[in-house]
Amino acid sequence: MSESSPSPRYLAPSQVAELLSISVDEVMDLVHEGRLRGARLGSPAKWRIEEQSLRSYIDDQVEEARQMHLWQQSQAASFPEVWGSGNATRPE
Repeated sequence: MSESSPSPRYLAPSQVAELLSISVDEVMDLVHEGRLRGARLGSPAKWRIEEQSLRSYIDDQVEEARQMHLWQQSQAASFPEVWGSGNATRPE
């Protein structure tokens, strides 16, 4: 008997919207842009978002924020190099 991976779990767009603190329309935009995987399931068919897709999206957002923070740190660190390290004086 072979071990199969667990079947994917799906969330309603309203659940995803609540988790991300965005609107349902924004969730659907993410689906249509391909940033979240979704499918129309059931009868009548309703949109559902794959839970693993949501986890990947959140991981991507965390990584993007981390990289932006590092970039901002690098920009702040270069100010002395650009402006000099001496004390600023006011002309009198």
